[in-house]
Amino acid sequence: MPRAVWTGALSFGLVSIPVALYPATQPKDVRFHLFDRQGRRVRYRRFAEDTPAAGLVEHEAVPGSPAPRPADAPPSERSSGERVGEGAASAPLEYDELVRGYEVEPGRYAMLEHEEVEQARVRRSSTIDLEDFVELDAIDPVYFEKSYYLAPRHGSGTPYRLLQGALQRSRRVGIGRFVLRTKPHLVAVRPIGDVLGLETLFFSDEVRAAADVVPPAEGTVSQRELRLAEQLVEMLSSAWEPERYADEYRRELQRIIAEKELVDVDAPDDLAPTGQATSRVEELMDALRRSVEEAKAERDAEGSQARRETG
Repeated sequence: MPRAVWTGALSFGLVSIPVALYPATQPKDVRFHLFDRQGRRVRYRRFAEDTPAAGLVEHEAVPGSPAPRPADAPPSERSSGERVGEGAASAPLEYDELVRGYEVEPGRYAMLEHEEVEQARVRRSSTIDLEDFVELDAIDPVYFEKSYYLAPRHGSGTPYRLLQGALQRSRRVGIGRFVLRTKPHLVAVRPIGDVLGLETLFFSDEVRAAADVVPPAEGTVSQRELRLAEQLVEMLSSAWEPERYADEYRRELQRIIAEKELVDVDAPDDLAPTGQATSRVEELMDALRRSVEEAKAERDAEGSQARRETG
């Protein structure tokens, strides 16, 4: 079974459901390491350009760092996998010698220290608070980023099944936010069969408007042509069977790999606390009733305020 990437609580109203988050997908890209033709592993190193950026103070050399080597040094004096080219320093940089630059305009950067980047990071969430419930069909698929499964924990099966059933019958999804590792996420919690799924969503300003990317198509379509196109679509329609669509490129690569003779290469040398589950039927019903009453009171108060402002 895969390892949970997050544990916490899923809450709506006064109901709290301890859950664990598991990836719903498993990328199977064929990944390669780089070697030279003698079988030596090739690695990348960080190097600085010769000319420092204007306005920056050069850092002092880190004690114990390797002494610079001339660019014309023989290969035996260079590090394994090191590539020295024009405009590159000959000594690799240590992590504490680096700063992060954000390009504000072409050729001009705002430089941030590691501490400044860490200062902006948000803390890890222990709860996913569902703020709204919307129709699933109202969310364009372009907003979906990555899929996960939510699993009940600590005997929270009853409230878990309650939320799953309510979403399934209402054909709605819960919209909330939480922090996974160090990144804030907007999420949609939806039923997937008998379980709850979670989709991370792109924020609105991350999705490009189609009109900004694709110009309007030219040409006109007659009703006769449209009917013929609809008939063709209907003739080619079938049930969705994802197993019918295989990755032929990966399959061919795996066939080639299976025929290769193997070569031996020497190898180089968090749970957040959650609240108690409202799993007993009496506590669950009480939490649901109070949540409905609070939501109704809040809606009535908003309506009264609106009538006073317009009256």
